[in-house]
Amino acid sequence: MTTANSALLVMDVQRDIVRIADGSPGADPGLLPRLRRAIDAARARRIPVIYVVIELRPDTRVSPRHQGLTSALRAGLFKAGEPGTAIHDAVAPQEGDTVVVKRRGSAFSGSDLDLVLRTHGVDSLVLAGIATSGVVLHTVCQANDLDFGLTVLADGCLDLDPGTHRFLTEKLFPQWADVVTVDDWIKTLPQAR
Repeated sequence: MTTANSALLVMDVQRDIVRIADGSPGADPGLLPRLRRAIDAARARRIPVIYVVIELRPDTRVSPRHQGLTSALRAGLFKAGEPGTAIHDAVAPQEGDTVVVKRRGSAFSGSDLDLVLRTHGVDSLVLAGIATSGVVLHTVCQANDLDFGLTVLADGCLDLDPGTHRFLTEKLFPQWADVVTVDDWIKTLPQAR
């Protein structure tokens, strides 16, 4: 549920990630326009929009347990300053938006997100991003442990595997979060100021 102290997190909606997602079985051409509507609605109501991106340093030592990150490094993905690591143009930040850099799955991992949220008095998060089984799942779990109120925008998230997306948004996330569509979330917001 969105409160007066909510923030919208737009997570890992980066050019390379969108390109990979567009070629997956979970591809959804409506995702970016829905995210744009959510972002515009949040801005109109002065709800902070916080972008979370993954960036890996080329010298990062990744243990064998993190095969996905090792593969990403080998493929040259998520390097700071590279065009593919940038936030997708369709949902790009505007002046006044915050961009947080993370180093692993959760939006909190290796970032100053908790400090940013606490400094601004945020106690409730609205989550959207790619992938549902990656950044969204990891962030839901950690934010729940940190006692944040949670809303997940089910159609504001995407996973490479549609079945995994459905399981998470229909079965797992509702245990800890309100799970709604972008349009239903916008309907619950106060009138734009």
